Amino acid sequence: MTLLMSAPTWLLAIVFLLFVLAAIEDMWRLRIHDWVSAGIAVGAFVAIALDGPIVGLWENLLLFSLILAIGTLIFALGLLGGGDIKLLAASALWVDLDHGWKMLVAVALAGGVEMLIVTVIRYLPWPDSWRERGALLRRGEAIPYALAIGVGFAGISWVARL
Repeated sequence: MTLLMSAPTWLLAIVFLLFVLAAIEDMWRLRIHDWVSAGIAVGAFVAIALDGPIVGLWENLLLFSLILAIGTLIFALGLLGGGDIKLLAASALWVDLDHGWKMLVAVALAGGVEMLIVTVIRYLPWPDSWRERGALLRRGEAIPYALAIGVGFAGISWVARL
């Protein structure tokens, strides 16, 4: 079941705020606190509790488990950060399999656009003092992917609630 359709607006607002916090922290320090991902996951369980028994909940849990398992391998290969994997897995709790693959495509597309923008931003002539303050501006650093995850989640949220 896609919890995005049944969750109250106030709960989604809190979840979106957590995504904004994750994106800001990731762009600044290339880290995402565990409590942010945990908050998004807890939000999904709150939505479940408010909605009552859900028959298709197994799909959400399966998607969460698959993303966490495959993501752990991707992390071990050094292709994506652990915080990004946990954030993506927590966001998967909100969607079923039908919306899950759409969310992953939206995240991948947002990630591609973000990579291009960040690459251009990093090659602009920023003062060294600015580069030292934020990972987003430092050349050779990883791409902060929380923004792409948040944009992909927001996109699928918008589509699901139409």
